[in-house]
Amino acid sequence: MRDHLADVVLAVLAIEFVWLVTRGGWPARDAALRLGPAVLMMLALRAALTGVAWQWVALLLALSFPIHLADLRRR
Repeated sequence: MRDHLADVVLAVLAIEFVWLVTRGGWPARDAALRLGPAVLMMLALRAALTGVAWQWVALLLALSFPIHLADLRRR
């Protein structure tokens, strides 16, 4: 059940991405850099809740950091 909550958040993030690109006038790259870390953290949460090996959870969390830094640098 709890992993479905992470799916709901992922769906909201996908809707937000589409909204930012189509209605907000954001370039897709900017929207992806802004939302990318959140998506990876939600995937890590979902993986942890479903019992995936900790290495995959750590990898997803680690991948979110360089994307966050790229977003900060772009701003």
